Amino acid sequence: MKTELCAYSVEACRTAARLGVDRVELCASPAEGGVTPSLATIELTTAIRGIDVSVMIRPRGGDFLYSDDEFATMLRDIEHARRAGATGVVFGVLTADGKVDVARTRQLVEASHGMETTFHRAVDMTADYEAAVEAVIESGCTRILTSGSYDKAIDGIENIARAVELAKGHIEIMAGSGVVAANAAQLAAVGVDALHFSTKRMVAGAMEYRNPRISMGGSDAVDEYALRTVDEDEVNEILKLLKR
Repeated sequence: MKTELCAYSVEACRTAARLGVDRVELCASPAEGGVTPSLATIELTTAIRGIDVSVMIRPRGGDFLYSDDEFATMLRDIEHARRAGATGVVFGVLTADGKVDVARTRQLVEASHGMETTFHRAVDMTADYEAAVEAVIESGCTRILTSGSYDKAIDGIENIARAVELAKGHIEIMAGSGVVAANAAQLAAVGVDALHFSTKRMVAGAMEYRNPRISMGGSDAVDEYALRTVDEDEVNEILKLLKR
């Protein structure tokens, strides 16, 4: 059973390596659900010993139907990730009618030669979940990250179990979204190859002066003086459960 931390900073990746997590999914912009991180962030992360790094290849937030320019950007970002030392990349491409774009996914897999490829939770946004899993298998990806077509993996556990059956050793199935110590053992029991979790914790930043008149993100709902970090206790509990 492998483990993967969704990480939005070099610091989070260092924490993951220290705690014994197998792999990180390196992203930027958590408010958008994760997009491609900067090249400098990739380089600093791949220099950390003892952890595999899968880089998110997603040019923007929103849906997974990409223009030609956006797709070209994804291909270039894959090459940048390879040169920076990433061990894997993460992507997902759909057609307008809610199917896996097999042709484009194959192109991304081919461009990722030598690296592992994860088809992310775009698979959960498709019109026919089982058909989507089979399409990703056909595309040649290393693994699928899925919540079973539900917002939280524990709610989609029956679909995840079905994905494990469909995989039949042809592809890895990794459960993710809302994975915590309280449900990790239950999700692991359906036969997935890995668990993906963020275990985020928000902490106060060190800024002393805070201008009350300005919100850089344009939303008062976001605390711009709070920093995202890893809940180490939660990670340790998940790892402990999986070793039993």
